[in-house]
Order: sequence, then C-alpha cells, then structure tokens
Amino acid sequence: MRFKLILAFADDDKTDALLDAARAAGATGATIINNARGEGLKKTRGIFGLEITSARDVLLFLVEEHRCRQILETLAEVGEFDDSPGTGIALQIDVEDAVGVKHQIATLEESFKSHQ
Repeated sequence: MRFKLILAFADDDKTDALLDAARAAGATGATIINNARGEGLKKTRGIFGLEITSARDVLLFLVEEHRCRQILETLAEVGEFDDSPGTGIALQIDVEDAVGVKHQIATLEESFKSHQ
C-alpha cells in the first residue's frame, strides 16, 4: 500500500473543521502541531508597526495515495485556501515507507473490500 503525507497549515480556529472534513473525505487520522508561525508575501503590521500573527496549526495526514487528491481538495475548500491570501495552504508529499501504520492499513483494506 502506498501513502502520501498531506501537510495543511491553517489558522487554529479552522483546525476542527479541517479535521472533520478530512475524515469525511477518507483520512483515517491526523497529527496536529499547535502554535506554528507563518508568513506570507507581505508581513501583516498592526498598531505601532508591530507584526500581527495569528496562531496557526500544522495538520499532518498520512493517507492512502488514492484518497489523497480528494482529501487535499476538501481541505482547500473548507479552509478557503484559494479564496484569499493568508488563509492557509495544503500540500502533499510522497512517502517512501512508513511503520506504525499496521492498524490503519487493516482499516483501509476493509474499506476497499466493502466498496468492491
């Protein structure tokens, strides 16, 4: 079974909605890294010229490759990543190998069998 890693970077107030949407699209779990900091094309400045940054989360999804594109598109839609700058991004990376996913593979295999 081949996997891809989806990384999504979004404001922390969207994390729960993104997790729910990813699961509905076929993700079987996620790892969340809280309090990341991001910077876009332009720094956001507030009062007295201080930089304004909102709390961001990094969401990591190890997903079966055939489900990856649907999950990625769902994250983009729910997170409104293409609607306006600074809302977040999501990307996928090929995974060469993975361990510790035995239970996830069993669940995915059962899911595939039930859809055939």
